[in-house]
Amino acid sequence: MSSFWVWGVALCLYGLFLAWYVNWRGPLSAAEVTDLIARMKAASVGRGGPDELATLERFLSEDDGREFFMLNVIRMADGPVADPATGEMKPARQVMEGYTRMFLPALFRKGGHPALAARQVGGLVDTWGIEDCPKWSMMGYVRYRSRRDLAQLVCDPRFGGAHAFKHAAMPQTFNFPTRPMIMTLAGPRLWVGLVLALAAALAQVALLLQAG
Repeated sequence: MSSFWVWGVALCLYGLFLAWYVNWRGPLSAAEVTDLIARMKAASVGRGGPDELATLERFLSEDDGREFFMLNVIRMADGPVADPATGEMKPARQVMEGYTRMFLPALFRKGGHPALAARQVGGLVDTWGIEDCPKWSMMGYVRYRSRRDLAQLVCDPRFGGAHAFKHAAMPQTFNFPTRPMIMTLAGPRLWVGLVLALAAALAQVALLLQAG
């Protein structure tokens, strides 16, 4: 019996991965943008500032259908904060888990994932033109499959309560969407393919040895 069928299985699995990981629906249509912005207004999105909703609308209107990465710079609260659910005073990072427990599974279902997270280990270096700069705690780099996915997550009513944990734990933050110009770390498209190819090769060798 031929052992080459394992490569067919590997290809099918990689195809399923790409079906989940890649945006196949293309850019947002004008009608989709209008609907999503209306849903955001109904969900009171835009509490970060008067221009936040207009910025989101412009970002969605300029959709190119490609993936992007959101840069998040965060200052965690220095001391204990009140848990929005119980009122109990807890460390800020522990309160933040109330948000990430709900957000990360939803992000993963839409093909997104954290690409990089790093905590501060020193003071500001090579910085100018900024007065009263907060003492940032960490940064996160999050991959989104598409702008559609971001918008759907933002206006999803199931996360209405989750944002309370984030606001309680992070007194200050800023974020903006980016597209990497240089990225030395290999993305999942490469390493998932390599892992599947390695698994298929090892399975074929095992089958050949068993047959011999």
